[in-house]
Amino acid sequence: MNVIEKIKNAKSPLFTFELLPPLKGHSIERIYSAIDKLVEFEPAYINFTSHRDEIMYFERPDGLLEKKTIRKRPGTIALAAAVKYKYNLTVVPHLICGGFTKEETENVLIEMNFLGIDDVLALRGDPQRGSRTFIPEKNGHSHTSDLVKQIVNMNNGKYLEESLEEMTPTSFCIGVAGYPEKHSEAPNRLTDLEHLKYKVECGASYIVTQMFFDNSKFLRFREECKAAGIIVPIIPGVKPISALNDIKMLPQTFHIDLPNDLVDAIKKCRSDRDAREAGIEWAIMQSKELISEGVPGIHYYTLGRSDNVARIVKASF
Repeated sequence: MNVIEKIKNAKSPLFTFELLPPLKGHSIERIYSAIDKLVEFEPAYINFTSHRDEIMYFERPDGLLEKKTIRKRPGTIALAAAVKYKYNLTVVPHLICGGFTKEETENVLIEMNFLGIDDVLALRGDPQRGSRTFIPEKNGHSHTSDLVKQIVNMNNGKYLEESLEEMTPTSFCIGVAGYPEKHSEAPNRLTDLEHLKYKVECGASYIVTQMFFDNSKFLRFREECKAAGIIVPIIPGVKPISALNDIKMLPQTFHIDLPNDLVDAIKKCRSDRDAREAGIEWAIMQSKELISEGVPGIHYYTLGRSDNVARIVKASF
């Protein structure tokens, strides 16, 4: 079953989580180790992030700088396929606009189709490091909605090369991202909701939210979506605090607010271990409340740390 079928057929809230591909040169065994700690809780699916190339400058022996384009975390699709067949689990690779042309996107989707991967989370992706503005590749997509349209076209047997004959339709189930506190580039929440609604109208079947730490903001977002006519399932995203610096790093990186009670609790901690325990307690509280509010599932952002998520899921579901 694909993701939307799992959501519709579920008799209780689903547990899902996200993993990052290993850094270039590192072993896939680290991913297997993280999954091994969570597989007993029967995850409905696992997301795998995709990371665009980065422009970096290296000093040459003559003192000049040499520009290089590198991709630090390659292998999203191969990793997803390896996990799918090792664990017999549904996998959802991220597919981003940034760093890909339409042709490259089509090729990735063809590979996924051949591998039996029928789920995808469509995202625009972040701007290049050091840039505040997202600049698409030449002949690439500027917006997630355009990426969703391309995937839907393939589901309808329409490929970029119009001269092809007897084209086989794909069957991708498409998820997109939602932002309870609004996307950082949106001028206001209403505009952000309009963009989200358009992504759904283009063909997205469900929404996974960015992390948040105040459940009231998710519940407000869910009601605003309903009022706007967005009726697809919305899965909340939860990220447990795991270090003292998270209360500075997470707001800077993801443009989110942290509740005063959580910040005060972390400030009282003397070590990362203490902060991690406080983060687990907060995430358990969040999860239990969200489940009581009837969410279809909870999606956990592990950032490579799965043992704390295991404790949260065991205490919450």
